[in-house]
Amino acid sequence: MKPVIGVTSFVEGVRWGHWRSPAAVTPFAYVRAVSTAGGRPVQLPPDDDAVGDTLDRLDGLVATGGIDIDPALYGGDEHPTMAGARPEQDRAEMALLEAALARNMPVLAICRGSQLLNVLRGGDIVQDLAEGNGSPDLHGDGTGTTAEHEVTVREGSRLAGLLGGRSSVTSEHHQALGRIGAGLDEVAWAADGTVEALEDPAKRFALGVLWHPERSESSELFRALVAEARRYREAQG
Repeated sequence: MKPVIGVTSFVEGVRWGHWRSPAAVTPFAYVRAVSTAGGRPVQLPPDDDAVGDTLDRLDGLVATGGIDIDPALYGGDEHPTMAGARPEQDRAEMALLEAALARNMPVLAICRGSQLLNVLRGGDIVQDLAEGNGSPDLHGDGTGTTAEHEVTVREGSRLAGLLGGRSSVTSEHHQALGRIGAGLDEVAWAADGTVEALEDPAKRFALGVLWHPERSESSELFRALVAEARRYREAQG
């Protein structure tokens, strides 16, 4: 049986055929990446009810990218570049992340997901790279424009064991990780010094990357997640 990997989604107004309605949306690239890596992807709509029951049926979790996090969660004010917060989604995904980590369930947090992981641990967010020390052109702009760039990975980290000391990545974000949350290690950086990845060395597999590995032809991170999810399931008996 393939490991079951929950993949978070967001609610968006969509249109298909002659229908138009709010829908739980998961970009298919995440689904394909989990499936290609040998996992069974399951979409998770944003809902903070019965989180434990949901996790009982999962072996791993992917926290996907998406809209900016409500700055109230880390003591910030809304920036003019924000398209609008979705507190309900933030609460649901933070509850899911917190409970998954408490179980030592394997977690791969991507872009917004990595920022949410950082906020969960008491960190904060640089709301606009153009006002920080980063180079916006290096990372994409968070509105659909992507950028290819290299990251340097910390020697001895879990991430380095998967990607080596340097890796080419695809980014699309206008925000960055600010103060790093408790128990999280910085493990990758862009050329402008922007922190690109975090991991919790105390957990089985808890990795957050600011880039989008689901858009890459290489699948090391997803294959590592699925492998750890298989071991997690076996450990549960």
